[in-house]
Amino acid sequence: MTAWLGVHKDGAALMLHCQPGAKVTRVVGEHDGRLKISLNAPAVENKANEVLIAWLADVLGTTKKQIELLSGHTGRKKRVLIRGLNQNAIIEKLAPDT
Repeated sequence: MTAWLGVHKDGAALMLHCQPGAKVTRVVGEHDGRLKISLNAPAVENKANEVLIAWLADVLGTTKKQIELLSGHTGRKKRVLIRGLNQNAIIEKLAPDT
């Protein structure tokens, strides 16, 4: 498995490093054991978190209700719970190209 994906009692836990203010939302690579994602949203009034959850739901083919921000609401380092998907499916859809 990868350092940025762990097990949670309710699903899988993503360890993310998010960078708001980008032109496009996408996986950039890995950074300090976390999956680095650039976000097409400013870091104000929860907008970056909303964009992150919507983007993850779209890329993973799940609903926003199945995604929960566990920690990092106001920082770049975030921990996100994904319910209803196995780790292999998450890796396949989010792993950065090497």
